[in-house]
Amino acid sequence: MKRLIALAGAFAFYTLSASADLRATGDLGVVIEREAGTVQIVSTSKPATLSRIEGLGDLSHASVVFSRDQRYAYVFGRDGGLTKLDLLQDQIAKRIVQAGNSIGGAISQDGKVIAASNYTPGGVKLFDADTLEPLADIPAVYGDDGKLSKVVGLVDAPGQRFVCSLFEANEIWLIDAKNPRQPVVKKFKDIGKQPYDALLSPDGHFYAAGLFGEKGLALLDLWQPENGVEHILEDYGKDDEQLPVYKMPHLEGWTMAGDWLFVPAIGAHEVLVIDKKDWELVKRIPVAGQPVFVSGRPDGRQIWVNFAFPDNQTVQVIDVKDFNIVKTLQPGKAVLHMEFSPRGEAVWLAVRDEDRVMVYDTETFAETARLPAQKPSGIFFSDRANRIGW
Repeated sequence: MKRLIALAGAFAFYTLSASADLRATGDLGVVIEREAGTVQIVSTSKPATLSRIEGLGDLSHASVVFSRDQRYAYVFGRDGGLTKLDLLQDQIAKRIVQAGNSIGGAISQDGKVIAASNYTPGGVKLFDADTLEPLADIPAVYGDDGKLSKVVGLVDAPGQRFVCSLFEANEIWLIDAKNPRQPVVKKFKDIGKQPYDALLSPDGHFYAAGLFGEKGLALLDLWQPENGVEHILEDYGKDDEQLPVYKMPHLEGWTMAGDWLFVPAIGAHEVLVIDKKDWELVKRIPVAGQPVFVSGRPDGRQIWVNFAFPDNQTVQVIDVKDFNIVKTLQPGKAVLHMEFSPRGEAVWLAVRDEDRVMVYDTETFAETARLPAQKPSGIFFSDRANRIGW
């Protein structure tokens, strides 16, 4: 009897210990500490730092996607590293160096394929999401002399597809990865000069690439790709004075809210409002500096904007109802990135030069928390696993 009681007690203790260690993946996120090559795993609702993972290489332009079960984060490093993080065990599950210079990636619709976009050598590589086994190498070859282009703006799209832009080649590629070992590439050429980044609409319908070498955007309708790429907003600001561009805007931070697309202007201190029905410019909102990320709260009511140097200590909030700036914040030097909690009641800001992450209430604009971090840059929450194009 005593033995049974002892066993029962031990089982109860084990159960309680195991329960105490349980962690819900939907409540997790990662914070990139760029200079240290480390990543913090954080709880988004506490908020709190849970652990710090070392050994991820050069994270100066790191981006992250999540497995569909939200257990794993895939980190794409500037040094070509692709690291699979186990968010439940606080450790690296697998790491490879797949290129010389990588700037982002995506995960397929079914969660089985990881795609990496590379500067050096230019191209896209596909990997098994479970093992990181190489599946396909798609060199970004263009022109008659077989040059390689930098690949930017890589996103996942419905139908087991990926879409990307080729900076030097002036092309957009649509990659069908239903058979990831033999992907099929459809190339759209002469889409505009120097596409530098891109975004996918939340419903997966439209792919828009920003153009650095000329005015306007390149728009691909993924429901009707046979119609080719349309050039929109080509007359915007063509007669305006161009201001210095200290940091390229990120199109992945663009926002579609209701009937509107909010876009950071290049060479101007403005956020552009575009009508999605006809892709016409309807308003130019003056802001505090050169916008970098123009990020929408999940309900689409607010747009939060951060800026390039020398105005990167400022964040402004636009009310979508009337396109007015309703708040200007000064969180600290070098606000590099913003991430909303899954339902948008809070926003996290990476304040690099203050070595901290700050959390604000999006209704009251009050600071609610701050976490120490070593030169933080990107902040990524696991709810991204359930969004198209993230």
